[in-house]
Amino acid sequence: MNENCTIIHSYSRKEAIADGVLVDVTEAARQSGFRIPVALTSAVWGKYVAIPNGVTGQDESGRLWDVLWMLYVAIRGTRNATRDIRYRLHVRNDSGRLRLVELKALCGPGDDGEPCITVMLPNED
Repeated sequence: MNENCTIIHSYSRKEAIADGVLVDVTEAARQSGFRIPVALTSAVWGKYVAIPNGVTGQDESGRLWDVLWMLYVAIRGTRNATRDIRYRLHVRNDSGRLRLVELKALCGPGDDGEPCITVMLPNED
């Protein structure tokens, strides 16, 4: 980093998790085969993990598993090293119909430079 630069503002991953902007799902991700920390944006959690009103026969742990497992499969199927990956999965957000949705996952440095993954909606950054 350039020594002549002044940092005006910084917002750490830890702060984002504490504020609820990110949801730490590292423990569940480990069960899916991940070895590094994983977080979802609150938008992904709200749209695809939280159970919408009127939807029965599902639970958050199962929906979270789907989000993480499909990411794991997408990463394993990628031939080229890349910082970000887009993947799709089916989600049921109403009383009957499955809908194909797209998510984006970025692998980047955490607060201390360690690798970590953040899963977000395609239009988030």
